[in-house]
Amino acid sequence: MLSSLLKEHQAKQAAKKETREELRKEALTAAGNLTDALVDHLNVGVAQAYLNEKKLDHEARQLQSNAANFSKQAQQWLQLVENFSSALKEVGDVDNWARSIEKDLKIAETALEYAYKVGPSNP
Repeated sequence: MLSSLLKEHQAKQAAKKETREELRKEALTAAGNLTDALVDHLNVGVAQAYLNEKKLDHEARQLQSNAANFSKQAQQWLQLVENFSSALKEVGDVDNWARSIEKDLKIAETALEYAYKVGPSNP
């Protein structure tokens, strides 16, 4: 009877040990699955952040290129305005020169008319 109790006890212990081993394996598998799921979830966020960063870098380079082009255009516009301003000054100078010549010619015309009217015989 004692030996049968011992065998029964050992059989129960072996069954419990086997059950614990199965539960341990299930727990390890579940922990592995949980870890994989968590890593996958984090990877999705990291991948999205990487794509966003890539887009931002591209847009920053595009903005820098556009700013450089705008600066170049602005410099060209400033040069055109400066050239136009110089041309206007030259036109103003020519206008003043023409007025001065016209005034001098009118003085000469008036002097010649006076000289012709007075003549050499009429002092």
